[in-house]
Formats: sequence, structure tokens, C-alpha cells
Amino acid sequence: MIELLDVYKTYERNNGNIEALRGVSLKVEEGDIFGVIGYSGAGKSTLIRMVNGLERPTRGEVLVDGRALSGITGKELRKLRQSIGMIFQHFNLLETKTVFENVAMPLVLTGKKRHEIRERTEELLEYVGLSSKARSYPKELSGGQKQRVGIARALANNPRILLCDEATSALDPQTTLSILELLRRINCEYNITIMLITHEMGVIQKICNKVAVMEKGQIIEQGDVIDVFGNPEHPTTRSFVESVIQTTVPPSILQSVEDVHRGRMFKLKFVGKLASEPVIHDMIRRFPVEVNTLFATMTEIQQTMLGYMIIQMDGRPEDIEQAARLVAERGVLIEEVRVP
Repeated sequence: MIELLDVYKTYERNNGNIEALRGVSLKVEEGDIFGVIGYSGAGKSTLIRMVNGLERPTRGEVLVDGRALSGITGKELRKLRQSIGMIFQHFNLLETKTVFENVAMPLVLTGKKRHEIRERTEELLEYVGLSSKARSYPKELSGGQKQRVGIARALANNPRILLCDEATSALDPQTTLSILELLRRINCEYNITIMLITHEMGVIQKICNKVAVMEKGQIIEQGDVIDVFGNPEHPTTRSFVESVIQTTVPPSILQSVEDVHRGRMFKLKFVGKLASEPVIHDMIRRFPVEVNTLFATMTEIQQTMLGYMIIQMDGRPEDIEQAARLVAERGVLIEEVRVP
């Protein structure tokens, strides 16, 4: 559906060139909700503007539906853009137009008949829950309502791809959840492929099935969301994951362990059905070890449970080794945490 092949983008400035993208390659499959996350200046916005042809690569290739954008210009490019909807961080609504007129604008620009415009616009306003606001103006709406207008407008021409540029960063947490749920519905019910950029890992956790992490114009890690959350390799990725899931030993726990010096400490990771199996219970029942649970957390990602647990085990060295081996044999990732 969307593919970037070794894409570079350099902006020439009087005081020196700026490399916004450096060798970016990724593939978004049809039906994906693909998230691109990174801190400010990572190159996210430049990347997403490549997909609808607003930016051209300095080197490399961008393909949409198997077609290279470098070979498309003029009328052909405008037609392709009609199949790509865009949702913006600050809504980009026309303040002098009503909600109805804002949503209808893409249909007017493509020359649709008046009755087609009315029917499609009314259908979209009902879908996003704003039928009663058709005659209102943007200044009369809340932030969440404005974004729903933006989403309805982006859907006007029945796009196959929806690009979201920090679509929830200007919204409060509760409104963010409602907008993300709406995007999930759009993906499921209309089979629209969604590519979104964000600096919030919670957004990735809530609706994305795949993610790419960017830093300094490069993709430093990418893959299925459950894999990236479950095994973040790059320090930046670990920092993002830690913002929504506690995966490391909290300093207060380390301090308590240092004070007591009792047993050995282990970190356990449970994925999927293992999260509901009595692994620790079976371990205690089979081996004469004393187990103290220091910390535990559980979260759901893409309908898959991901859990972390920090435990202390006290007992004879051979019993502890056998207990740890049993946990590993059951499919739980277990590693010893060395106390400084």
C-alpha cells in the first residue's frame, strides 16, 4: 500500500544543509494502522508529507499502491491525492464556513453534483456524531468536535489511505480516547489504511498494529507493536515504552533490596496466555523457594496481554536455579537483575 525505499530528504539552507530524512525504508500493508513515533525534529512530519507528494525525496523512492510518486505530476498526482485523506493537528478548518461546508469542501472541489454533496456530507456528519452541528461554525465547537469535522472532511472522497499528523496532541486525554476509537472504527468498517505520526506512545499502544520509531531522520526500530513493546532494543524506544509501561526496576525497589540483601532478584516477562497461567504458583509448589513479589504490571496491546514482574527468590542456590529453569521452560522470559 505505502512503501518508502531508502528515502533521503535534504533541505538546503544558507547556513548549511539540514538532513530531515536519512535512508528511511518502511512498508505499510493494506489495512494497517501504522504508527510513526519520535521526538520533535525526528523527521516524522517530513516522512508523512512524502506519502501524499507534498514533499519530494532528495534520493530514494516513495510508492503508493505500487506506483512511484516521482513519476506522477499534475492532474495524475491530484487524482492520487483524492485517495489519500489527511487529518491535521490543529484541524485546519475554515472559520468562515459552517461544519457542513467544511466537510463538503473536498466534494465541491472535485465537482460533485449538489445532491451528491448533500447526501455524502450528511452521511459523514452522522458517522462522526455531529449531525446536530451542521450549521455551527468551528469557533462554536470543542477541540474534539473540530477534529471530528476534520476526520469527516478527510473521508469525503472515500480515500483508501488516511494520514494523521499528530491528530490527538491538541486534545485532552478523554477526547483523545474517543478520537482514537473513531479512527479504529474507520479502519475496521471502511478498511482504510491509516498511517499516523505521534510523539505519544499511548496512541501507538491504543490502536496501532505496527510501529516505526524515528530519531534524527532515521528509523531506529520497527515492527509489530507487541514485539516492539515486549522487546525494545534501542534506548529511545525503551524510553517511549517506559512512558506507558513500567518495565525496569523502580529505584525505590532497588533501594529496599539493597537494604535487606535477601535472596536473588529476577525480572519476568509474560506475553499472551502466559499472563493468566499459574506459573509462579507452580514454581513455589514444586521447589522449596521463598518468593517475594516486588513489582508487577500488566497491559493489553492489540488484544494481547503483556506483563512484567519483579520477584525475589530465597533458598538454596540449586533450588533457585531449578525454579528459574522451570519458569523459562513454561515460555516466560526470565533474567536475573543484578543489584549494584
